[in-house]
Amino acid sequence: MRQCANCGKSFQISGTRIKLRGKFNPTNSGKKKANLQWTRLLGGKRQLVCVKCLKTLTKKSAAKA
Repeated sequence: MRQCANCGKSFQISGTRIKLRGKFNPTNSGKKKANLQWTRLLGGKRQLVCVKCLKTLTKKSAAKA
């Protein structure tokens, strides 16, 4: 399963609701996937990281420099 190497975020299952004769009918369910990108983290290894973690990691590395 594809998931973030930093926080472990992978996907969420969400359903759509269709109104049918005055009642909601939860018919379809699908996966909303996290926005994962390949990056080189400390140590030079390539890892899948979600964009939220990538933004915070770049902010922390810019603050140290």
